[in-house]
Amino acid sequence: MPDEQKIPEELARLAEQTRVLVRRCGAVRKNARCVVYWMQRAMRIVDNPALDVAIEAGNLLGLPVVVFFSVIPNYPNANLRHYHFMAQGLRDAASDAAERGVGFVLRRPPDNSLEAFLEEVSAALLVGDENPCREPERWRQVLARRLKLPYWTVDADVVVPSRVFDRSFVLMHHFRPRLKAALPEYLLAPMKIAPLYPWSPWKALPSFSLTEDITEGFTKLDRSVGPVDSFTGGTHAALKRLGEFVRQELPGYEEMRNHPEVRGTSRLSPYLHFGNIGPLTVALAVKKAVAEGKASAETGERFLEQLIGWRELSVLFVRHEPNYDNWECAAPWARKTLVEHAGDPRPYRYSLKQLARGETADELWNAAQREMVQTGWMHNYMRMYWGKKILEWAPDPARAFEWAVELNDRYELDGRDPNGYAGIAWAIVGRHDHPWFNRPVFGLVRSMTAASTARKFNAALYIRQQGGKTDEPAI
Repeated sequence: MPDEQKIPEELARLAEQTRVLVRRCGAVRKNARCVVYWMQRAMRIVDNPALDVAIEAGNLLGLPVVVFFSVIPNYPNANLRHYHFMAQGLRDAASDAAERGVGFVLRRPPDNSLEAFLEEVSAALLVGDENPCREPERWRQVLARRLKLPYWTVDADVVVPSRVFDRSFVLMHHFRPRLKAALPEYLLAPMKIAPLYPWSPWKALPSFSLTEDITEGFTKLDRSVGPVDSFTGGTHAALKRLGEFVRQELPGYEEMRNHPEVRGTSRLSPYLHFGNIGPLTVALAVKKAVAEGKASAETGERFLEQLIGWRELSVLFVRHEPNYDNWECAAPWARKTLVEHAGDPRPYRYSLKQLARGETADELWNAAQREMVQTGWMHNYMRMYWGKKILEWAPDPARAFEWAVELNDRYELDGRDPNGYAGIAWAIVGRHDHPWFNRPVFGLVRSMTAASTARKFNAALYIRQQGGKTDEPAI
């Protein structure tokens, strides 16, 4: 490697961490003034491994750190609901950054060029967070080719860095032993790294005020899906919700987690998606509650398998499956059986518009759809049923997958996320599942019926909670 492409010796130790990916090598800028952390997926200052790496690099180089956030008007599949939640979270990030001693600069078009900002502040090094989804990963690859300074990304939103496994897994029981072997090294309280050189700008750096509308002038932004009051974005709200969950719902989680009519789950998925809270923070809080006798060890293990096991299996699925958001990701056995049953009569056929409005003969499904549209969130047990029925009612499996992704990404606050894509792939095309009994339409793909689903919880109460009628049985 030519000398000009080598990582500076003082940063080599940081670059060798499993969580760090060096996307562009090279010498740091002479007479640099700061290290820049490009915040995108991990929208938080607390428990953020990417920011920690930036601060540690700044300490080694004798430089302060500034966080840069660029608001773009066309983030893939995002609408006003998502931007509103994001803006709430950015307010927390800005105030928390000041408290931690790092800068925070937010820009909007036309003055939001990351490359221009790096020149403006004479950056020594750019650190960002990773995102396994297709378009954000493409942005990172393009940026790495264009930059003239070192650029690293950090796997900041999983407990165990994905490169520890470096592949996807067919089933959870294949992944579980590998995950359990790796967890002791990573399921530890993070070191609190303080900046030795607090941010003190040497000149005025314009930053868009978060008291204003970050979407003003975004003429092509979908504003038909409005904000919800069921969730408030940001680290502060996420930590508050985590505290409530640990105190109130965690003790009964094992028994109540599959009861959508009660508040028995963490409801942290929107905060995890936007990076307002890190999974390590959540996991350590649950482990602490178990150690203090506030929840059983079995309950803690069950929750951590959802938070770490299934969530990180989903990240690996998206990272290693190019077609994670369409029918082409089908498990081979599921593809075969679904094709064989493609001509089976459907008991009902609905259009995408009918599904979006919750206009089916199945009141239980309609209730789940209303929960998603009205609150921006759907209980995980209902998400499984929701996806299965779309497969049953859509013209074909490919259309079912497409419609499920469109509805999920449009209305869910935690849409556009590996967890959502993996969940749809599980429900419709058998990923991370195994063959079941042969049935019409589904073939060997696991089916769920309204009758069997409704027997497992108080379905009538759930339907009423979502504004539905229960005088007619669900189909």
